[in-house]
Amino acid sequence: MILVWLISILMIGGLLAVLLERRIRGAAKWAALSATVVDLILLVKLWWAHSMDYLPAGNEQMFLVFRREWIPSFGIEFHLELDGLGLVLLLLTGFLGLLCVLISWRSLTKQPGFYYFNLLWALAGIMGVFVAFDLFLFYLFWEVMLVPMYFLISIWGSTNRIYAAYKFFIYTQLGGLLMLLAILGLYFVQGSQSGTYSFDYWVLTKTSLGAIQAQWLMYGFLIAFFIKLPVLPLHNWLPDAHAEAPTAGSVILAGLLLKTGAYGLIRFVIPFFPEAAQNFALPAMILGVCGILYGAKLAFAQTDFKRLVAYTSVSHMGFVVIGIFAFNALALQGVIMQLVAHGLSTGALFILAGIIYERTGTRDLLKMGGFWTSVPRMGVAGLILVLASLGLPGLANFVAEFMILAGTFTVSKIITVIAALGLIAAAVYALRIMQKIFYGEETSPAGFRDLNRLESAILASMVFFLLYLGLYPKPITEAVEPTVEEILMEVQPQESTTGELLPVDSKELQIQVAHGN
Repeated sequence: MILVWLISILMIGGLLAVLLERRIRGAAKWAALSATVVDLILLVKLWWAHSMDYLPAGNEQMFLVFRREWIPSFGIEFHLELDGLGLVLLLLTGFLGLLCVLISWRSLTKQPGFYYFNLLWALAGIMGVFVAFDLFLFYLFWEVMLVPMYFLISIWGSTNRIYAAYKFFIYTQLGGLLMLLAILGLYFVQGSQSGTYSFDYWVLTKTSLGAIQAQWLMYGFLIAFFIKLPVLPLHNWLPDAHAEAPTAGSVILAGLLLKTGAYGLIRFVIPFFPEAAQNFALPAMILGVCGILYGAKLAFAQTDFKRLVAYTSVSHMGFVVIGIFAFNALALQGVIMQLVAHGLSTGALFILAGIIYERTGTRDLLKMGGFWTSVPRMGVAGLILVLASLGLPGLANFVAEFMILAGTFTVSKIITVIAALGLIAAAVYALRIMQKIFYGEETSPAGFRDLNRLESAILASMVFFLLYLGLYPKPITEAVEPTVEEILMEVQPQESTTGELLPVDSKELQIQVAHGN
């Protein structure tokens, strides 16, 4: 029942936040804090039990399963499962969810009950996506996380929040509808073959599809996940949503919602459509490389701090795409490390942007400069975060990108070399952040305050995990290894259009990286 409780506690906490705020002023934030703290404690206990091998294995990769009949006439179950991949992403969700409550603690004054309701239900939807193994239930959670995010942007966002919220909703809803059509297509094909209709994940993976069927059904999933990731040219909603969302909304968007797109590619596209995914590998990797360079170029051109950080996400997610479609164990483990590292580093940069905006009333880099003199703690935090974003050795982003590039190199040297240019571009836009905000002629307003204790604790915790995983990535790579192996078993070696083989096993290099050698 712990998987059910992880989701239910957040939903109950959201309802309590609305109800209690009407009677007791300030009760909403305490309800939200309690729900996120309890969830994080449960997740830490789960991680400890998993690392100590206290959890019984349901099969080779799943160690927690909850399954109950829901709508049996349509083959729908309330079916949740957890493996290493899901556990890593649930921990990231729980940790960033708690930080989102804390960063809103003092700054939020407008409709706090409804705000925390939407925040907690968005988190509940994201957690549900990571553990749902009935595709009807998966789609339900996919929609649950969409609606609260729309309200977070449209009510608590900046000047153009309505435009950004509509754009976010239209893009993601369109992708969701295409995915629903693909799910129904799988459902009916499987039912016609077996005589028993089911939305069960494991049943649908055994569906026999023709080449054309697989290709079109894959596109339904692919577009939905590419929009959420986002992948060029379906990225257009992201900069506006990030720029207009409140700080907590930006953290959830960058740190968690984008990760649901990558999770969908790993969990659904490869196992359901292995041959079609291999045939699409080269175009996908080209899109990934274009996203890396295009996102970096546009990031450098921005003067709005939040839009700059938003475009860095487009660039970083390009590495995720090439790593997934390399069909290589090392690259895929690097992808999962990148999801965690990006969630921490980019989420922290959005928190920093929110702190600066709260003190100065602007996000325009041209109106900033010389802040280090008056706010040295903020300067140190900013320096570490931009170094993480550019992939400095010793930080988690470097490990992730190195693993992705090393795994991809065995598949396509040309793709790897071009993608590596993104690391140079990252140094340019990341160091520009430091130059424009913390160096140069001082422009800080009177009374410009440094980080307070709460803000320092939030950013320090994120920096700590970036350093820890950068020096010792084994906990992540070891946790996801069974899932990676199981997924890649679905993909058979196949000749690529460049004459190289997919996939190529990099087991020895994988072991060296996982152990920090």
